[in-house]
Amino acid sequence: MSIWTRITAALSALAAGEPFSAVLDRLRLAPERSVAFTIGVIALGAKLAKADGQVTRGEVSAFRRVFTIPPEEEANAAKVFNLARQDVAGFDAYARKIAALFPPRDPVLRDLMEGLFHVAMADGEFHPQEEEFLREVARVFGLSDACFRALMARFVPGAPRDPFAMLEVAPDVSLDEARRAYRKLVRESHPDALRARGVPDEAVRLAEERLAALNTAWEDVQARKAA
Repeated sequence: MSIWTRITAALSALAAGEPFSAVLDRLRLAPERSVAFTIGVIALGAKLAKADGQVTRGEVSAFRRVFTIPPEEEANAAKVFNLARQDVAGFDAYARKIAALFPPRDPVLRDLMEGLFHVAMADGEFHPQEEEFLREVARVFGLSDACFRALMARFVPGAPRDPFAMLEVAPDVSLDEARRAYRKLVRESHPDALRARGVPDEAVRLAEERLAALNTAWEDVQARKAA
């Protein structure tokens, strides 16, 4: 059963009246956590795509850069997106439900935010409404301001490219503390770690860009500390 078929099954169960808590319990378990992750990116992404007042073709196709959608599953993927886009529930309600799928400060919530930044930047612009949306989702997810600034630095042209922010540490941190932060983020960004916490294979390739950014930031921090 493909991930898109399992997503449709979960949504159908909710539509049929099955309690959300029961569906939630199933989605907490591997391999269904990958379903929860994908629903999270699509549901919040559909809301995010409307944050600047319009849903562009580029924003819809942005999902294809995060997930590989087989031709035979395009209808299921479109159904999930359209259901979320048309739902009257606010995005914060979606965010709270998605956050409840994972333990507090679970790294997968950062993975979700990364997918949302991909959607936000699909049209090449970062609108104030999109930033407001993403900041609120990050708050609901319990992500730190340093984490949000690191994502801004990676995805948004013109955002400060502070290497200390990329490692989520203060500029006056010791080199040893910066090294520990760097190694922790690298461990969390390893493809095996992403798969273990339920990120589907289609989205694991996002970690390659994250690792490259972390390596560059660590080199910059070392250079600044040595100066």
